[in-house]
Amino acid sequence: MANKFIIRWITVCIVLVAASIKPIEADSDRFNACFESCNEKCKNDDHGNAYCEVKCDADCGANEVTAKFNIAI
Repeated sequence: MANKFIIRWITVCIVLVAASIKPIEADSDRFNACFESCNEKCKNDDHGNAYCEVKCDADCGANEVTAKFNIAI
């Protein structure tokens, strides 16, 4: 009986914590500008579309998160 109560209590705690976490909202203007310039430069360097999309998405996403938290790398 005690085990069921503990499991339910832990489950409720996890749900409450998960519900309270707010995702970081994207600054779409900054990201789009970064992505477009990065994607154009990458394609001009003769890389494929899939490679450029993944590379620029990762690079611009990292730049955006860094800017949000004012982290100096």
